[in-house]
Amino acid sequence: MPQFYSFTMKTIDGKEKPLAEYKGKVVMLVNVASFCGYTPQYKQLEAVYEKYKEKGFVIAGFPANEFGSQEPGSDGEIASFCERNYGVTFDMFSKIIVKGEGIHPLYKYLTSETKFPGEIGWNFTKFLVDKNGTVAARYQSSVKPDANEVISKIEELLTQK
Repeated sequence: MPQFYSFTMKTIDGKEKPLAEYKGKVVMLVNVASFCGYTPQYKQLEAVYEKYKEKGFVIAGFPANEFGSQEPGSDGEIASFCERNYGVTFDMFSKIIVKGEGIHPLYKYLTSETKFPGEIGWNFTKFLVDKNGTVAARYQSSVKPDANEVISKIEELLTQK
């Protein structure tokens, strides 16, 4: 089993969710924040999710407060913010640490044990995981979720077996 599927994460509403539930799907993981210049990407993330979810695409949002303390809220406050301001329906998880001391094992894996190593630089860094659990792409914060390069890669991964 690919290492990606070995993680179990806590959802934003406190339930345990094994990432193995994503087997056979294309997954975009994003570290998110409510008070960041990139926060409007929630709208684009939701649009991309809505467009491709029926084809086996999912988004997993991971709130993190490492960059300028731009995600200070509780899980409940974050969930309410996302729903109220952006209509987020994709999977959101409990706030975690994505860089530095206390880094969550999932993000340690993403940033050091894949072919896309390197610390997370800011909020809204995106990773794409293929249907087999392999990290297939990484995009920096400034690359919008609906950018041609991201959409092309999502479509390519969705067509793979």
